[in-house]
Amino acid sequence: MSLPTTESPSLSRQDNLTLAKPHSEDGSAVFDLIARCSPLDQNSMYCNLLQCSHFRDTSVVAKSGGTPVGFISGYRIPDRPDTLFVWQVAVDSSARGMGLASRMLRHLIDQVGQVEYLHTSITASNEASWRTFQRLARDLDAPMKEDVMFDYDRHFDGRHDTEALVMIGPIPHTPQQSI
Repeated sequence: MSLPTTESPSLSRQDNLTLAKPHSEDGSAVFDLIARCSPLDQNSMYCNLLQCSHFRDTSVVAKSGGTPVGFISGYRIPDRPDTLFVWQVAVDSSARGMGLASRMLRHLIDQVGQVEYLHTSITASNEASWRTFQRLARDLDAPMKEDVMFDYDRHFDGRHDTEALVMIGPIPHTPQQSI
């Protein structure tokens, strides 16, 4: 899980950003966005199409002028329906410095509803992701814990850095979760 940047002109802070559930028609643009967002793992376009259709209720796309500049894919963990797992967070460099990742995360928690816990995985070196999720836990007034999710040797056979499982929750609920 990472919060990468891309090489695009900066958006004005006044640009109108919209946050919404993605549609299958967004899949190709999401694929392109993620391709520009190194070091995110690039999935197949088919995977991004599924994220934008089958998993649209647990994902969010941020658009400026109709163009995706941010995307979060997620899903409810099958045996833990009260837990939202955030798979990828992509923010175009044109939308950096605006708090877009945090805004999308809070929007997603509201959108999904009945979320008691939010989980994600982050590599030790991904400082931007750590800061984003630490800030989210603080803003939600929810505890944050970590454990090993997938180990460098045991799971990745030495081909990928260890992914820490980050667990935020329980998340206190208010009539409108937005912060």
